[in-house]
Amino acid sequence: MTRIISSVILIVFCCFQLQAQFAGPVGSPTTTAIHKDSSAIVAWATNCVVQRGYLDISDPGLGTAGFGDPSMAIGTAGNNGVVSLGDSGVAVLTFQNPITNGPGFDFAVFENAFNDEFLELAVVEVSSDGKNFVRFPATSNTPDDVQVGPFENFADATLLNNLAGKYREFYGTPFNLDELTGIPNLNLNAITHVKIIDVVGAIDPQYATYDQASNAINDPYPTPFASGGFDLDAVGVIHEGEAGLTEPNTTISFTLFPNPATEGESMTIVCDETVVLVAVYQSNGTEIYSGSELGLSGVRLKAGIYLLQVEAEKGVAVRKLVVN
Repeated sequence: MTRIISSVILIVFCCFQLQAQFAGPVGSPTTTAIHKDSSAIVAWATNCVVQRGYLDISDPGLGTAGFGDPSMAIGTAGNNGVVSLGDSGVAVLTFQNPITNGPGFDFAVFENAFNDEFLELAVVEVSSDGKNFVRFPATSNTPDDVQVGPFENFADATLLNNLAGKYREFYGTPFNLDELTGIPNLNLNAITHVKIIDVVGAIDPQYATYDQASNAINDPYPTPFASGGFDLDAVGVIHEGEAGLTEPNTTISFTLFPNPATEGESMTIVCDETVVLVAVYQSNGTEIYSGSELGLSGVRLKAGIYLLQVEAEKGVAVRKLVVN
């Protein structure tokens, strides 16, 4: 009998460990939350593009979320409002310099939850070229047998991992690029884009967002109002890479068009000086083209951020080149 009781206790304990294995809420001993004023944050996103999601994905006729605008996700958290993504809405953020893979966490995503139990979540993806995105392996051990209601305080941070919005406002959810080691087409030392995708929150299989174990991620649903869905506040950089080039003293000027360009599009340089060298660099400083052709007809760039260096007899100039 004693052996049976011990086995039951062990099973219960193991189940508890499996269901409550992740970092706790703000203020708890195990929390990984990063405050917006933390000295660990060295930079913030400088641009944001948003594709709004539905007010209610089960009723597209209601339209899309409309609270805030993309500029509100730029700069320091807590200073500029938020942009609401709506059901399955997407935000893509870029940075002055790439995010790099350093010791521990590398960047943090901020949402505006008012407490530790009402959490609207999002999955996070990163890219080093703006085209190939890789998702962090997210886990939600929140029970998915009963739907969390639109105003229900139900969340438990210890049941969530690699989901943005895990912490209340002014505290960022951190992400560690080490978890994505070895994935093709992803340079962990030159992350140029961070994508935030709203978790719909519905447990209905027709609309659910799933974690890495194919569990429906259960969060407040439906939220059919303008500020519904994940409310993106900011993305803070913890480990910042070098841009690859610093702009030298410039004694010449040139024009590049189109800029921004579309992927694979031909570009042209116009310069009043005699150009002796043209070079194109990735944001991490890797040279991908060197020549003297002003038409750049042989250069077909994938989506991303580049630096274009033009050297003439009288000097050198550098410009940022954006390819969408």
